[in-house]
Parts: sequence; C-alpha cells; structure tokens
Amino acid sequence: MKNDNAIEVRGVSKHFGSLKALDDVDLTAARGKVTGLLGPNGAGKSTLIRVMTTLLEPHSGTVFVDGVDVLKTPAKARKHIGLAGQFAAVDDFLTGRETLEMVARLYHLPRKEAKQRAAELLDRLDLTEAADRQTKTYSGGMRRRLDLGASLVATPSVLFLDEPTTGLDPRTRLQLWDIIRDLVKRGVTILLTTQYLEEADALADYMYVIDHGKMIAKGTAEQLKSSLGQDVIELKVADKDLQKAREALQKALKQEVEEDELTRRLLLRTKNGSDDLLTAAGALKKASIKAEELSVHRPSLDDVFLAITGEKAEK
Repeated sequence: MKNDNAIEVRGVSKHFGSLKALDDVDLTAARGKVTGLLGPNGAGKSTLIRVMTTLLEPHSGTVFVDGVDVLKTPAKARKHIGLAGQFAAVDDFLTGRETLEMVARLYHLPRKEAKQRAAELLDRLDLTEAADRQTKTYSGGMRRRLDLGASLVATPSVLFLDEPTTGLDPRTRLQLWDIIRDLVKRGVTILLTTQYLEEADALADYMYVIDHGKMIAKGTAEQLKSSLGQDVIELKVADKDLQKAREALQKALKQEVEEDELTRRLLLRTKNGSDDLLTAAGALKKASIKAEELSVHRPSLDDVFLAITGEKAEK
C-alpha cells in the first residue's frame, strides 16, 4: 500500500569486514520531491544507494521503494526504480538513439514503442540533433544526459541520481538541474547524492547528512542552516599575517578561529555578528594587520557541512 513516502529505509546496516559502511541508517523520501543525501567521500552515500536499488543486500534493516519491499521482492522493486550512477554508462560505439532503444528493448518494450520512447527522451534531453552520432563523439554533459535518459526509459516512479553532475561545467550542470526540476513536476520522486552543496540547496526539498556510515543530521536547507544558531565572520589577510591575525582574533574574541586551508581565510562563528565584526576589525587594526576582505554572513550549507562533519565539501 502506497503512502506519502516513496522511500522508507529503517535500521539498515552493512559492513565489509571490520568496516561499518552503514550503521543503523534511517531515511525517508517524500513522494514527488527531491531528497538530498550529503556526506564526505567514503561516508556511505553510494553504498546506501546500492542497497536501495537492489544492487547490494544489507546485513540488517528494511527498505521499501514505492511501497515494494526491496529486500524480499527485488525484481518487483526494480520495475519502480531508475538509477543514474556516478559515471555515464554508455557504449562508445552505439549512437544515442541505439543506446536508448536497446535499453527499452531490455525492458521488454515492443520495437515500435521502444523507438517512440527513445525519440521522446532524446527530444526532452535536447539530444535529437546528436541522436545518430556515436556516443564517443559526445561531450561529457551529453553523455550524462544520455545516461539520465537510459534511467528514464521505463518511466520509473522513483529515480536515484548518484552525483549526476560531477565533473560537468557550470552551464551543463544548470541544464541538468532544469531536467531534474521538470521530472519532479511530472511526479517523479528523486533521491539525489551530490558533492556540490549549492546543488543540494537549489534542488533538494529535504536533506540527510551521512558520515562514517551514520546519519548525523537531517532537515530542510533552512533548518540545517538555522541549527548552527550563529553568523559567520570571514576574513582574508596576507599569508604572512595569517597566524598573527588568528592569534589576535582569538585573544580579542576569546574563542576558536578556524582556518580554511583551501581559501586561506579565517572563520569564526558568532551569535553577535555585527558587534563581533567591529571587535575583529579593531583587533586587526591594533595588531597592524590589514584585512583584504572582512564580512559577516548567515551560515551556508558549506558552514553546516564543515561544522557537523569537520570537513569542507568538495568543489
């Protein structure tokens, strides 16, 4: 019997030897919405996707997709599932049209219907002009769109997208975002894993954060940002002044100052944003340090990710 959740995961655990890839994981995804799954590399995102799509059997727990018990009736569950993995799984020597027609035939669609379905998807994914070219001539973005098309051939009610835009240029990524939004308008439920937090912020109605195989946070983007309860002061100084500035700020504000090793910026979390910003500016002036940039802002998903996992998200 169907309910408001298209995906229900309860108490799922999976280990590989001594490694606990998933540790008593719970997750629900609302029907007709985008649910984001975030986490550092190796956190367990892809393992959980493989369990939910019948590709890997857990050691414990239950998984239902579109009301179907994935573990007891995997063949039945697959009829409801579409999956686009991290890498475009297309044959270099087939054309785009041949690729989609082949997948349709594998789903036992009659030949005429397979041709119609392929033509429809090629049009929807803006691949009609390239439909009869070998896919080895496709750009990375075109291959990703074709891979997404292959996952949609059987008109799944639940679509799993495992880092679908990794490695794509910004323009192509935005094109895929539009396709994902269109699918949601058509009633498809989407479970999205991504390493781009702005992508989750733009697309996901609800998010889960997983780390070391455990769910450590969940909520809407606004709920996760508000959970920090703090503004973020961010500043940039010359590299030669970095340590001196950090010490001056810690002394003046009497709290830890973090350093983003990638951007060489200093960050501190505060409940007194504007007041502490003035204190920080005064401390730098007293130490004869010139700030190249100095600002205060609300927490971003990057700030949430760093706070709860101890790691910066990849860019």
